[in-house]
Amino acid sequence: METILTSIYHAYQGIPRVSHSEITKELLRECIGKQDPTILDIGCNDGTHTLWFLEIFENPKIFCFEPDPRAAARFKRQVGQRSNVTLFENALSGHNGDITFYQSGGQFDEESAKIMAKGWDRSGSIKPPLEHLKYVPSVTFDHKITVKTSTLDTWCSEQGIESIDLMWMDVQGAEIDVFQGGRNTLTKTRFIYTEYSNIELYKGQYTLKQLLKCLSSFKPLIRYPYDILLSNNMLRKNTSNG
Repeated sequence: METILTSIYHAYQGIPRVSHSEITKELLRECIGKQDPTILDIGCNDGTHTLWFLEIFENPKIFCFEPDPRAAARFKRQVGQRSNVTLFENALSGHNGDITFYQSGGQFDEESAKIMAKGWDRSGSIKPPLEHLKYVPSVTFDHKITVKTSTLDTWCSEQGIESIDLMWMDVQGAEIDVFQGGRNTLTKTRFIYTEYSNIELYKGQYTLKQLLKCLSSFKPLIRYPYDILLSNNMLRKNTSNG
């Protein structure tokens, strides 16, 4: 009965059911279908996923974005200098210029304190914290800094990026800001993997249903508890017709 009711609820909400598995290397290889994809790692933090992509694909071209200088420093130490990895120490948003970045702090445990000696840096956002303060009280937001920001469309134009195979996003509630600044970029993006929350952890954060409404050309492939993999229907149609 619970399964039936859950299915009805998700159908009513217009969102796919949750899969409690995890995204795998095999799934990404199958989806992307090439060994030299162009990948955007937005909110890359210390480069953990960047290194993962380097394991999955033979010769990817990875563009990484991290506005928190603490995380960017850890990224440089962990990933190092690589010809096919470029780090941009700025935020992506709905405008070009400067933007306030709300740095996260505090610590979860002794292990995280060893890794992040200058404070927990994995929850910072260009959105001010809201329910995050209630649900994760051990994470603080005592500091604000000003960082450089640009839109995805501006960045793609400046870099001469013609197509994106995978947009991997962990931007702590600022998903809609990135999407609104990248309307043209989204038309040439094949897959999006993004974090989401149906709780307003950050002020102005969109729910999954609201995000999907904004991404009308994208079809959900797999929904995980806190992330979702999307495929660009228009690009799939163009490929199949070609």
